[in-house]
Amino acid sequence: MSSELLLALCALMAYLIGSISFAIVVSRLRGIADPRSYGSGNPGATNVLRSGDKLAAVLTLLGDATKGFVVVLMMGMIAPRVLPEPMVTAAIAVCGVAVFLGHLYPIYFRFQGGKGVATAFGVLLGLTPEIGLLTGLIWLIVARVGRISSLAALSAAGAAPILALFSRGIDITFWATLTIAVLLVIRHKKNIIQLMSGREQTFRDRSQP
Repeated sequence: MSSELLLALCALMAYLIGSISFAIVVSRLRGIADPRSYGSGNPGATNVLRSGDKLAAVLTLLGDATKGFVVVLMMGMIAPRVLPEPMVTAAIAVCGVAVFLGHLYPIYFRFQGGKGVATAFGVLLGLTPEIGLLTGLIWLIVARVGRISSLAALSAAGAAPILALFSRGIDITFWATLTIAVLLVIRHKKNIIQLMSGREQTFRDRSQP
C-alpha cells in the first residue's frame, strides 16, 4: 500500500472519530433533549449547559476535547511505523485537521456539527502542548472577564496561529493551526454579528433552560 493511500486512510479514520458528537451522545445517555432542538441549536458543551444539566455539559466538553487530543496522540505513535519520515509530521497535522472537520461536519449526524472549540483545544494540545495550554489559558481569562463563550473562543482562535508562527515558524503545524483557527472563526459568524450588536449571550444567560 502506498504512503499516500495510508495517509488518506488515517485522515478518514480521524474524520470518523471526529464525527462522534458527544453533545448528542451524552444528551441521549442523560435523557435530555437533543441540543440541536433548543438554544443556539449548536451541539456543543456551551449549548448543552443551557439544558440545565451541568454534568452533561462537562462530559460533552471533555469528550470533544479528548477525541481531538487522542487522534493526534495516536497518529504520533502510528505514523512513524507506517509512513516514511518526511511524511510523519504532515500526517499528524493532516489528521488533526481531519478530526476537527469531523466535529464540524459529522457524517453520522447529517453534517450538522458543533463549532469546534473543545476539539480544537484537544488537537492543539496534541500538536503543540505549549500552544494548546496557552490558548486554553487565553480562553479561560477572556471567559472569566467577559463572561461570553464566543468572545473567549474567538480570542483563543486569533492567538493560536500567532503563537504557532512565533514558536515554530511557517511549517505544516502552523498551517494546520491556521486552518483550524479560520474554520473556527467562520463557524462563529453568527456570534460575531451578535457580539457587534451587543446581543451575544453570557454564560449566565446560557445556563438558563
